[in-house]
Amino acid sequence: MFSSKEDHKVAEEISNSSNIIGKGTKLKGDIETFGNIRIEGNIIGNVKTKSKIALGQSSEIEGNILAQNAEVAGVVKGKIEVTDILILKPTAVINGDIVTNKLIVETGATFNGGCKMSSTIKDIKIGENGQSEKALKREGAKAI
Repeated sequence: MFSSKEDHKVAEEISNSSNIIGKGTKLKGDIETFGNIRIEGNIIGNVKTKSKIALGQSSEIEGNILAQNAEVAGVVKGKIEVTDILILKPTAVINGDIVTNKLIVETGATFNGGCKMSSTIKDIKIGENGQSEKALKREGAKAI
């Protein structure tokens, strides 16, 4: 998968990064990241991460979510796709479909939509047109 130890180290550093969208922040547009992301603010757009997304109680997302793991305590209006574990906290309000491998719903969580559970692992592609960062570098493009 990686051509050298250096490529592996760079990929590991990217996936260990953390991002925070603070309470009171409003963002319009899509977010893509290799690392973890915590959202306390409002986002109108899709969120995609190869790691974990944590949505705090004050968060509101109007768009689709794609992640490896997710913990939701806020409001989501859109489809949630999680390749591993999705946790809905007591304050979570989901208005949309869920596709996940494992689902934990805590008492008090609200969910309005369809749910599909399977062990099929979806590959999360980050970058332009779903290409990997390495492929983008070969083509001279910049990863988002």
